[in-house]
Amino acid sequence: MKNLFGRLTLAILFVFTCNLMQAQTAPAPKQAQKTAVVSKAPAAVADTSGAVDELDSASAEQMLNESLAASDTAAVAPVESVGFHKALKTKFIEGDAGFMSFVALALVLGLAFCIERIIYLSLSEINAKKFMRDLDNKIMSGDIEGAKEQCRNTRGPVASICYQGIERIDESIDNIERSVASYGTVQGANLEKGCSWITLFIAMAPSLGFLGTVIGMVMAFEQIQMAGDISPTIVAAGMKVALITTIFGIIVALILQIFYNYILSKIEHLTSQMEESAITLLDSIMKYKLKNA
Repeated sequence: MKNLFGRLTLAILFVFTCNLMQAQTAPAPKQAQKTAVVSKAPAAVADTSGAVDELDSASAEQMLNESLAASDTAAVAPVESVGFHKALKTKFIEGDAGFMSFVALALVLGLAFCIERIIYLSLSEINAKKFMRDLDNKIMSGDIEGAKEQCRNTRGPVASICYQGIERIDESIDNIERSVASYGTVQGANLEKGCSWITLFIAMAPSLGFLGTVIGMVMAFEQIQMAGDISPTIVAAGMKVALITTIFGIIVALILQIFYNYILSKIEHLTSQMEESAITLLDSIMKYKLKNA
């Protein structure tokens, strides 16, 4: 009985010991699993951070490529050219539109006189040699009225002086010569009418430009005085007005000078035609007088 009780006690003790050992060893796999999870976590984080780094580097590389492509496109893109009229208008306004108006007015008035003279002189030009040939034939044939009619129907100073000579064909050759010379002087003055105004505007345009230079310098010094400091930004505004007005004044003078020289060349051409025609007319009248003497 005692042996049975001892054996039963040992069996219970054994079972209890086994359960206790099992209870102590059972959390060990969980702890190991937790340790394994914890040990795996840094690796996963490391993998994630590596992926993020790779993504960031890829994004940065893509952004860099896009910026380089945009810069290349901007460099290759053609620059829009500004029209001459727009650029001229911009510079005109930058040069103080109120003062530049006087320079523009000198240009407009000077061009008006130039255009008027060019039209007048162009209409005064004729084929003088053909005209004098026909006139000589009529005078030598005795058709004085036909010669007068030809002079009246022809425009220009050549026909006018020839008419004055034929009108006095019955007078002495000296009187005819004086009449032709006097009327030629009048016609020469008519050719040069208005040229004095052109020379005035040629002289005025650069003078207005230089006046703008002085005004611009005064503006620059006033701005320096107000600011109390010599700065390129302060001086630039006044200097810009000074230089632009001078440039426009010189340009206007050059344009008018070109037209004026062209007008002078046409006046000289017409004057030479008048002198040559007057000599031819006097010769024709002399022949007519000798023929009918």
